[in-house]
Amino acid sequence: MNSRIVLYPSGKSVACPIGDTVLAALEAAGYALPNNCRAGACGECKVRVRAGDFDQGVVLDMALSPEERLAGYGLMCMAKPVSEEVVIEWGSDDARPKLFPPRQNALFVVVNKTLCATRIVELHLRPVGPPLRYWPGQYVTLGDDSAGIPCRAYSIANAPRPDGEIVLQVARADDGATSVWVHDVLKVGDQVKISGAYGSFVGDPTVDTPVLCLAAGTGLAPVLALAEAALRRGFRRPVTVLVSARNADEVYARGMLSWWHARHRNFSYLITLTREEREAYLHGRIDVILPRLLPDLSGYSVFVAGSPDFVDNCVATARRLGAHDALIHSEGFHHQNGAVGDVADSPSASR
Repeated sequence: MNSRIVLYPSGKSVACPIGDTVLAALEAAGYALPNNCRAGACGECKVRVRAGDFDQGVVLDMALSPEERLAGYGLMCMAKPVSEEVVIEWGSDDARPKLFPPRQNALFVVVNKTLCATRIVELHLRPVGPPLRYWPGQYVTLGDDSAGIPCRAYSIANAPRPDGEIVLQVARADDGATSVWVHDVLKVGDQVKISGAYGSFVGDPTVDTPVLCLAAGTGLAPVLALAEAALRRGFRRPVTVLVSARNADEVYARGMLSWWHARHRNFSYLITLTREEREAYLHGRIDVILPRLLPDLSGYSVFVAGSPDFVDNCVATARRLGAHDALIHSEGFHHQNGAVGDVADSPSASR
């Protein structure tokens, strides 16, 4: 028998098939509950459960503390209803349908594979069937269960295209089975299965503010998708992308950023290196250089993507410079289930 997930205070409800998580049921109905690690590790899908019983599964204490459990909170990415009805506190404004239901095991073919930077491979994947529907900034999971390669999450690095091709940028982690498989085994012409799209690190087309994007590592991937979509639809407010890398060998996508800068008068980008000084690059951490570049962010929408430490540092800096919490969007990268694996494979977004 299916359970029913009721959203409080709107009273809207969705069916939850036996064995599905609350998050999966909401996504299947098109609801955009903030989430991203999907493994009980990040805490983004934490809500208070007003009524009903559920199996929380295995989650990390740092994502859901014992005190929060006693107060009725749960992580919806792992929670499976065991009663006929589960009522969760989730405001009616947030509960507006706005995401596409994710697909499972959609078949794609690797049509191109390049090393775009030291330890970063770029994959171009084209669907065999219908294109995957997604919003720029979302991510998909990629792996090969039949070969024992666990599915890991990778942000899509391009805006939707008519042919359905998606671009993934995969950083190599030597102790990460999936990224090693992508780098060393996967080849052009191979067929892969993709699930998604997931996540809520998406732009709001109705917002009319200048935009600042801060990215490190493959956190640049969702930023590229967001920027491409905004520029393609004719967004006129200033868009600034600030990329942080340890050294110049880690910088990628500079050609695309330069092309956007040449084509769109409102687009600009800067690259800062933290471990070396090179001509044509800034030098220093973003918390040091950003106050000199943009001392007042009170009117900006800010998007931040990268490691958790990078995200935390940038968000704190943006707040000090006047950015409003409602206009700060962030995505970090976590281990899945705390296991040793692809460190940068599991994005965790918040809006």
